[in-house]
Amino acid sequence: MEKLPILLKKEGYKKIKFKVSKTQHLLIKASVNGIKGNFILDTGASTSCVGFESIELFKLSAGKSKTKASGAGATGMLTQLAKDNLLQINKWKHTSFHLVIFDLSHVNDALIQHKAKPVQGIIGADILIDGKAIIDYYNHCFYLKKI
Repeated sequence: MEKLPILLKKEGYKKIKFKVSKTQHLLIKASVNGIKGNFILDTGASTSCVGFESIELFKLSAGKSKTKASGAGATGMLTQLAKDNLLQINKWKHTSFHLVIFDLSHVNDALIQHKAKPVQGIIGADILIDGKAIIDYYNHCFYLKKI
């Protein structure tokens, strides 16, 4: 296991640390369009998303979407779509990143009830798949390969 970071670096992977919240969520810092935010790293989320309240923060150009979002505790939520954004997680970048925008209040309400900090969004499987992610739960980090 000690050689894994060396091997992954040679293969073009970037190491990214995460924290484990009081609610056992994996928390990371990421930038969208150059603006930093707090995100949950969620292997169960099919797409990455931010809350409606973060549209201005991240300078998103939100457009219509026919997709209805659902997640733990909520279904059939209206969404918007923001295309062609810059996502940066540590030194890893995705230059034409699409984000789903929907009401994250149920997520943040749950976090706040457990005295955890709210988040601006969720990094989902779309990024983990694109980045050929390798998650090292024991060492609280994950690796993404350059796109």
